[in-house]
Amino acid sequence: MLGAHPAKDGVVVRALRPYATGVAVVSEGLRVALADDGDGFFSGLLPVASVPDYRLEITYPGQEGGPGHTLTTPDPYRMLPSLGSFDLHLIGEGRHEELWRALGARPMTHEGVTGTRFAVWAPNARGVRIIGDFNYWDGTAYPMRSLGSSGIWELFVPGVGEGALYRFEIARPDGSLTRRSDPMARRTEVPPANASVVADSHHTWGDQAWLARRGQTPVHEAPFSVYEVHLASWRPGLTYRQLAEQLPAYVKDLGFTHVELMPVAEHPFGGSWGYQVTGFYAPTARLGTPDDFKYLVDALHQAGIGVLMDWVPAHFPRDDWALAEFDGRPLYEHPDPLRAAHPDWGTLEFDYGRTEVRNFLVANAVYWCEEFHIDGLRVDAVASMLYLDYSREDGQWSPNEYGGRENHDAVAFLQEMNATVYRRAPGVVTIAEESTAWDGVTRPTHLTGEGGFGGLGFGLKWNMGWMHDSLEYMAKEPVHRRYHHNEMTFSMVYAYSENYVLPISHDEVVHGKQALVSKMPGDWWQRRADHRAYLGFMWAHPGKQLLFMGQEFAQGAEWSEEHGPDWWLLDPAYGAEADHRGVRDLVRELNTVYGATPALWQRDTDPGGFAWIVSDAAEDNVLAFLRHDHQGAPLLAVSNFSPVVRHGYALGVPDAHTVWREVLNTDEERYGGGGIGNPEPLKPGEPGTHGRPAALRLTLPPLATVWLRPA
Repeated sequence: MLGAHPAKDGVVVRALRPYATGVAVVSEGLRVALADDGDGFFSGLLPVASVPDYRLEITYPGQEGGPGHTLTTPDPYRMLPSLGSFDLHLIGEGRHEELWRALGARPMTHEGVTGTRFAVWAPNARGVRIIGDFNYWDGTAYPMRSLGSSGIWELFVPGVGEGALYRFEIARPDGSLTRRSDPMARRTEVPPANASVVADSHHTWGDQAWLARRGQTPVHEAPFSVYEVHLASWRPGLTYRQLAEQLPAYVKDLGFTHVELMPVAEHPFGGSWGYQVTGFYAPTARLGTPDDFKYLVDALHQAGIGVLMDWVPAHFPRDDWALAEFDGRPLYEHPDPLRAAHPDWGTLEFDYGRTEVRNFLVANAVYWCEEFHIDGLRVDAVASMLYLDYSREDGQWSPNEYGGRENHDAVAFLQEMNATVYRRAPGVVTIAEESTAWDGVTRPTHLTGEGGFGGLGFGLKWNMGWMHDSLEYMAKEPVHRRYHHNEMTFSMVYAYSENYVLPISHDEVVHGKQALVSKMPGDWWQRRADHRAYLGFMWAHPGKQLLFMGQEFAQGAEWSEEHGPDWWLLDPAYGAEADHRGVRDLVRELNTVYGATPALWQRDTDPGGFAWIVSDAAEDNVLAFLRHDHQGAPLLAVSNFSPVVRHGYALGVPDAHTVWREVLNTDEERYGGGGIGNPEPLKPGEPGTHGRPAALRLTLPPLATVWLRPA
């Protein structure tokens, strides 16, 4: 209807410009005033044979009887759609792996005119209009084109550029209007404001060397020690760029190989820690712009630190300006209310069976990896996606087509996401937070397991069983630990069923769960000793490590997103500062020795890289095992979880090595311990024990872990 259309005697031009007193068409050698047809609608006939390159000259009345003003602008309806048929074909198939380049707001030059192309998927809408600060939030003059059966609405708006605020005004099937933020917005206002912002990137990356080498060694055969961070509270008040000046140096000093960022995507409520996302394509504006976030990632990479990011494709909140019933009907959520409502969090679950929704999420995973150079996605709440009856009672869930509880659509989505990310982003790792015994979480997608499913295709999986069992054990008084010894050994029954990460995450140190050091029994000295011994055990156990901020210096209080870690504990003016600094010094040494000892990471997924020396010393509260690298070089890890010093404790070892040396002892005085250990080289002797030809006789410090290597 709008724009220029060939007619019998020339070209008809129609324009919808509310509040205008007059509209004229101007072109080279031509000016034609359009007739005012009422209600802001203007039309007229140009005496030309074909559509010219024209502009609209629009006159608006002045204020309070003053003189009016005239605006000359290209007519957005003169131009062809800026979305091509190939884009629409891929979107229709659900295979547009760069969806963010097609939908959303994209500044561009179209047919020689500078402006912004807006595009949104709203197949149930009766109409969609663009509203923004560039049209005083009145979209009457900006109805978008429907691009047919694709469900895409599109319009190129001349003169709109970066920084403009916008929303989509959608006419729902019942005729009512709703104003929605852009699901594909790459930038948003700072919450609680929620308009979308037109954005483009101008960041110049300096991490080419990092990207070139990150995929040279498979992640499960490389050192992988992760520091988990909530950016907004790590040091409250810092922006992305200020964090870039402090976080890389801190993490590098402590020797972690990676940081894991709690969700960065935009979210309306800070207390959700980012796990209820409304802007899946926008880094939170609380800390700066998307380019500012790129600057932080770049700085971490240039410091040699990988960046993992929590990603939340399991659910989304019900805010009436975001995704819920986006165009008046269930669109991103499942149409079955029993499948849509998440019972735990009051949110909505995605409809993984709908191709466009699956495309939205798969492309989002690719987006963070390609646009922001993210090195890994830790996928939140995978178990809630896999099971139709997750947290639901009988009668509250609908079985799949075979009568089972598995969500086949979610399985297919996760397989497609993993396969796509690994194909497009070499060196990136995906990590599942999956709390059940689902078969094949880290098995390749093309390999079928006993349950008949192909693997989900993740690179790593959080070992929730190890975490729960080991913390249960550590919370017991040492005198009672003998009755729970199996909780520290059971993990080795299944340690090689998946590729594991050992997580001591934010979830374990909030909401009444206590900080790690506060979970330990006894007085302050014993708690710190247990804390150090546990970290030594964790770093030696098969699997990668993850530690949440604040636990590296034995913060005693639970984490709060409002004030972050208790950095004051490390103030030299604080009387117990040495206690906390000692634990942090231990973490630095753990990472240093770990990184220099391939036995601790090369064969994390190979049963041949591990051997128990003693697993049944429940009465002693002692655990001892060997780790081996590809060349067979061993590391001996021994943990004594009793408060008793054990002198001359015999442990069977291979006879191929004549001298062993202690390389780490969590009881060293510089860490806050008692200084008991084995400072001199140790020689194995006969008789052997534990089925081995030789034995080392060690002094085991109380509540401590020691590591030894052949000298």
